[in-house]
Amino acid sequence: MPAWKHHVLVCQNRRPPGHPKGSCGERGSQELLFALQEAREEFELWDTLKVNTTNCLGPCRAGAILAIYPEGVWYGGVTAADVPEIVQSHFLEGKPVERLLLPE
Repeated sequence: MPAWKHHVLVCQNRRPPGHPKGSCGERGSQELLFALQEAREEFELWDTLKVNTTNCLGPCRAGAILAIYPEGVWYGGVTAADVPEIVQSHFLEGKPVERLLLPE
């Protein structure tokens, strides 16, 4: 089994429409997941990048949420359009994308 450098958890939680907390599913997390999977293939990151789905990660109002380990970096408000920047900056250059970081 590969020793992944980055393990990405992509929230896929869906709540009923109109729920006060909202959900990552309502905020494009499925498209985000597909974009990450496509980027892993395009950049040939199979041995260094593991992508998994999760249920609720907690900060629902800030969705769609990505949690990246082992660094413990959490991104919020992420869309599929942000994936190229995350791949280039975070996964390839080792620099988190500051504008997407969730406050601690």
